Amino acid sequence: MSPLELIAGGAEAGTLYGIGVGPGDVRYLTLRAAGLIRSVDVLACFAKEGRESCARSVAAPLIEPGREELTLYYPVTTEAPVEDAAYTSPMRDFYEASAERLAALLRAGRSVGLMGEGDPFFYGSFMHMWRRLERDFPVEIVPGVIGISGCAAKANAPLTWGDDVLTVLPGTLDEATLARRLADTDAAAIMKVGRNLAKVRRAVAQAGLLDRAIYVERGTMPGERVAPLADVDAAKAPYFSMILIPGNGRRI
Repeated sequence: MSPLELIAGGAEAGTLYGIGVGPGDVRYLTLRAAGLIRSVDVLACFAKEGRESCARSVAAPLIEPGREELTLYYPVTTEAPVEDAAYTSPMRDFYEASAERLAALLRAGRSVGLMGEGDPFFYGSFMHMWRRLERDFPVEIVPGVIGISGCAAKANAPLTWGDDVLTVLPGTLDEATLARRLADTDAAAIMKVGRNLAKVRRAVAQAGLLDRAIYVERGTMPGERVAPLADVDAAKAPYFSMILIPGNGRRI
């Protein structure tokens, strides 16, 4: 048994593992995540149709040839507000079918590691599997470094000082709500930017925070870009982009 296996521990039969693979750099995986990626019976992930899973691409250096894998392809590739039935209805059906596929493996005594970017319990698709399966099967959550942490580190931007309040906002919110919440917090991280970039930037400006806002694209990944939000073209941003508004830095 290797030192990694001794420290990280192996997988248990019939158990579902939600494995957070971190923000993008494989070196930021936890030991437990790395050990399970190498030891579960079936390695699973979500992906957009026709594309490689981002979580799998992060973990790729740890995946040996011949591993049994399962890719669950989303029926919808652009996120929308949860009130949008055109988004939620096909996604609900997809999650139901995906849970059944995982349940069949678990009933057969197979251990399954479902990988996801960041942390499984932080805007992760794994949560939809957990809600459907945790009453019937053993489930272990393997925390991961969230994208906010990875992007803040690469931007060299401490987010919170002292008693600062950090607000995490999805860019899918409407402009007025974004602006209101931004004006009422000390620090913020705005996720799910993508095609919402122009709207989000307007909201940041309305809140009077444009001079503090930092745009991070593909943080910790190849092609990483960090720039002041004020200098960024308002055209559509990639999925892996985030806006950080650090706290004011109340030093002691």
